[in-house]
Amino acid sequence: MSVSSQTLKGVRIVEMGQLIAGPFAGKTLGEFCAEVIKVEAPHDGDPLRNWRLIKGGTSVSWQAQSRNKRSVALDLRHPDGQDVARRLIAECDVLIENFRPGTLEAWGMSYEELSRINPGLVMLRISGYGQTGPYRNRRGFGVIGEAMGGLRHLTGEPGRVPVRCGIPIGDTLAALKGVIGVMMALYHRDAQAGEGQVIDVALHEAVFNVVESLIPEYSAFGSVREAAGSALPGIAPSNAYRCVDGYVLIAGNGDSIFRRLMQTVGREDLAADASLGSNSGRVARVAELDEVIGTWTAGRTKQQVLDLLSQAGVPAGKIYTAKDIVEDPRYQARGMILKQQTRAGYEIDLPGVVPKLSLGPGSVRSTAPDLGDKTDAVLREFGLNEEQISVLRKKGIIGGRTSAL
Repeated sequence: MSVSSQTLKGVRIVEMGQLIAGPFAGKTLGEFCAEVIKVEAPHDGDPLRNWRLIKGGTSVSWQAQSRNKRSVALDLRHPDGQDVARRLIAECDVLIENFRPGTLEAWGMSYEELSRINPGLVMLRISGYGQTGPYRNRRGFGVIGEAMGGLRHLTGEPGRVPVRCGIPIGDTLAALKGVIGVMMALYHRDAQAGEGQVIDVALHEAVFNVVESLIPEYSAFGSVREAAGSALPGIAPSNAYRCVDGYVLIAGNGDSIFRRLMQTVGREDLAADASLGSNSGRVARVAELDEVIGTWTAGRTKQQVLDLLSQAGVPAGKIYTAKDIVEDPRYQARGMILKQQTRAGYEIDLPGVVPKLSLGPGSVRSTAPDLGDKTDAVLREFGLNEEQISVLRKKGIIGGRTSAL
């Protein structure tokens, strides 16, 4: 194995999550060489396998979310399945779960019980409202967390229905906060205390954490920030401007950048206007500035605008589609589009690994697994013999292939 995939070598993770939040955390850790054992229900597996666009019998989203994982098909609702799960957890470093609070406790797998068999266990728990508090028992998904966290109110055009941002941002933010928590807990365990702990991530709190400036604005001024479309409230000029063939984003909000922008659009008078020399002055005249810039872009193509602004040193960019991303050579040059052969036999482009570590960059070592394709192999590694595995299979407690390959 190359140095590019050694960063978390030796860290063993049992992932019991499904869909986005828990599995995204597992995916991220797995890309840096953590061993991720994904526990799925024996018959249907993770529901993500059947979400959105399906190819070769499996969702293409599954291919991105589940690489570098080994699938174990195990019925956690059955006492025998719970016994097997405890056996896995006893020898792992991290347990990831995003069940409704109380589910693991009902299965006899509370942190108190699990830490008795594995004192060093780090347990990442992602849920809608957290493990404590008055809403802990409510069902919560990422879209609800985005709304409660304050994000949904800000997305969309002023006066129109709030919209989602187009991706499951609540789930992925919670996952990334969880990954940070896992790394801190592992450091605390290994470098200081020698014991594990619970990481409690609520979806709405992860969202709220990245829109936290809303609260000091409200506290200090009673100001409730509203949706502003493509504009950046309180920062000017920064907006999307229509061209002949679509929109470009222009961020001309730095003082010197603004002067160069105005010179480029042929408005030397505004570039020299002392009242526009700072952001506060530009915010007061933002409608005027947006009209000036929009008039200039309206008679040009996106590429013409981008070329002129690039020459002037003004940050600008087009709005990328998936097609734009795949065709942009910069994505290829940075290794952000990876070709992968799926278990179904077809090749697919998948996102590259982020972040990029100079000494131990992440990697894709295995493609997304078939349901339970490593069940027997993993159980053997954890000490179960062939007779025990056979009994579990006959009872329907485990599923998947019988081969260790």
